[in-house]
Amino acid sequence: MTLYHFGNCVALLTPYYFTYKYSGLSEYGAFWKCVQAGGIYIFTQLVKMLVLATFFYSDAPSSSGEFNFFAEILRCSMDIADLLGFALILSRIPGKGHSKLITAGLGWATAECLESNVLLVQHITTATLIWLFTRHDLNKALKPLVSLLLAVTVFKGVWLEGMLHILTIGPWLTVAVKALVAAVIGFCTLHIYSGLAQQIGI
Repeated sequence: MTLYHFGNCVALLTPYYFTYKYSGLSEYGAFWKCVQAGGIYIFTQLVKMLVLATFFYSDAPSSSGEFNFFAEILRCSMDIADLLGFALILSRIPGKGHSKLITAGLGWATAECLESNVLLVQHITTATLIWLFTRHDLNKALKPLVSLLLAVTVFKGVWLEGMLHILTIGPWLTVAVKALVAAVIGFCTLHIYSGLAQQIGI
C-alpha cells in the first residue's frame, strides 16, 4: 500500500516538476514564488469555503442526483475570488511575462494537484487570461474575447458540469472532455498571448 501511495504521488507531481524544470523557472529561482502562489490558493479556497457555507448554503443534492442550476451559478460566482487571487499573485511576481504566468499557474495548480493534471493547463491559461486582461497594450478588438474566455473559465462548473450530467458519460470520457475543453481554451489564450508577445517583444 505504501508503494502504491508513493507511485500515485510521483505520478501526480511529475508534470509539475517537469514544468518547473524545463520552463526556465528554475533559472529565475521562482520556487518560493510558486510556494507563495500555492499559499494564496489555500487562502482563497478558505475564503470561498467560508462565504459559501455562510451565505450560499443549500441542502445536499437529492438521491436522484439532480443538477441544481441556481446552486451551481452561486457556487461558480464565488470563483471570482480565484481571479482576484491570480491578480494578487501576478502583481507580486517580478520578471518577464512568461515566467510570471507559469509561476502563478504552477504554484496554484500544485496546491490543487489532487484534482487532476488537466488543471495545470487550466490554471496557466487562467493566469495568462488575467494578465492579458490587465494589459493596456492589448488590441482593443481582443479584449471582449479575453473577457469571454474568462467568463467561460469562471462558469465552467455550470455549463461543463451541467453538460456532463446531461450526457451521463463515464469517468474516463469525462476527464477526456475536460482535457479537451482546457486544451481549446488554452490554445485560444496561447494564440492571443503569442500575438501580444510578438508585438511588445517578450
